[in-house]
Amino acid sequence: MSLFRLDASIRVEGSASRELADIVEAEWSRTVPGDEVVRRHIGVEPTPAGSWADAVGASMTPEDARTPAQRAAVDLARVYTDELVEADALLFAVPLYNFGVSQHFKTWVDLVITDPRMSPAVEPATAGKPAVLVTVQGGNYAAGTPREGWDHATAWMRRILEDVWKLDLEVVSREFTLVGVNPAMDQFTDMADQLRSAAEERARMHGRTLGGERRAA
Repeated sequence: MSLFRLDASIRVEGSASRELADIVEAEWSRTVPGDEVVRRHIGVEPTPAGSWADAVGASMTPEDARTPAQRAAVDLARVYTDELVEADALLFAVPLYNFGVSQHFKTWVDLVITDPRMSPAVEPATAGKPAVLVTVQGGNYAAGTPREGWDHATAWMRRILEDVWKLDLEVVSREFTLVGVNPAMDQFTDMADQLRSAAEERARMHGRTLGGERRAA
């Protein structure tokens, strides 16, 4: 088996989403020791901002008339899609930024969708693959909180991964990652510790399911 892991945090050291994804990956590796992990860190090496427009333009341009930028965008979309298609399991680590989806993740998704194998008009090449989405929020936007509904990223990511790409998806989320960083949140320390422990346990559980253990109903 092989695992494809995508990180979208702009940080490497101190990244809460990366920390949770490390737990998922470690459990996957314990379940299928010695198997391959392919990694792409789009937060550090982002997809070129104009690649989506170039790929869309290429789709409406005869191949022999495409610009170098259009050819490069089509090639990059193919590489990205190959990484998804060739893996047996998928892991996405994407933080919430400014109440919305990471621009790096959105740009990557947009480019992948230009590949004919991932077009919304066809059955996606990823249909049925097991996947875990790890996402983290600096605050807490759950039901009943003062900022309920301010997380505008998780629902969109689930829509893409579950409904458009038809992955067999599990989600691990952790809230209050800025507790201990922002003094204004110190009052939530106990709750943040509980949420972190719960998220880490879910990460361990879903890492094992990625490795082939029976997935929860």
